[in-house]
Amino acid sequence: MCAFVRHTSPMAASGERFKSHPIFARLYIRGSADAEERGQAEHRRDLLAGLSGRVLELGCGNGLNFEHYPESVAEVIGVEPEPTLREAAVSAAGRAAVPVRVVSGVADALPVEDESFDAAVVSLVLCSVPDQAAALSEVRRVIRSGGELRFYEHVQAHTQPLAGFLKFAERTFWPAVGGGCHPARHTADAIARAGFEIEECRRFGFKAAAFMPTIPHILGRARRP
Repeated sequence: MCAFVRHTSPMAASGERFKSHPIFARLYIRGSADAEERGQAEHRRDLLAGLSGRVLELGCGNGLNFEHYPESVAEVIGVEPEPTLREAAVSAAGRAAVPVRVVSGVADALPVEDESFDAAVVSLVLCSVPDQAAALSEVRRVIRSGGELRFYEHVQAHTQPLAGFLKFAERTFWPAVGGGCHPARHTADAIARAGFEIEECRRFGFKAAAFMPTIPHILGRARRP
């Protein structure tokens, strides 16, 4: 999970408008081990199973996916704007079984060429991009025709009272304390609106930490026509 802001150039990732969240980043790194032990590591393995070729990971955070990429992947480019998380991701890249390069960049101005990847991965990041449509448009741009989008995200609940609570949290305190996270998004709908064909989407509840409620997550794959 990481926070992105809108820019007109990839060079702005280190420039005036990106808002760093160093306290959140440090807390996220500290707490992420608990989430992995609670089952998130297994979700990551499911997310990445069967990938091959060249892969872009949007918002790679502290690099928790890296160890789960299968050896059929030729290269991973991880894009991360938050300096604290990016430093941790660079360290994690050195322990990966596949080549991983971590670069600075933002969601709506990815510093890579058109159709230069066989697949892209979004993992607990589309909750925190300010503009999901812009981010997904960029992801679509960099995947070749016929390439895959793998996604693992937490999303808005369908039933009360959780749906109301998540909407209240989104409108009030949670983006400020959660590094820009918006917990009431309908991310599968956004992926479809961006022009991806969803081929598989599994919905399930997951409790990432003892102090958090069990909230809906989606895990699946989509294809760029």
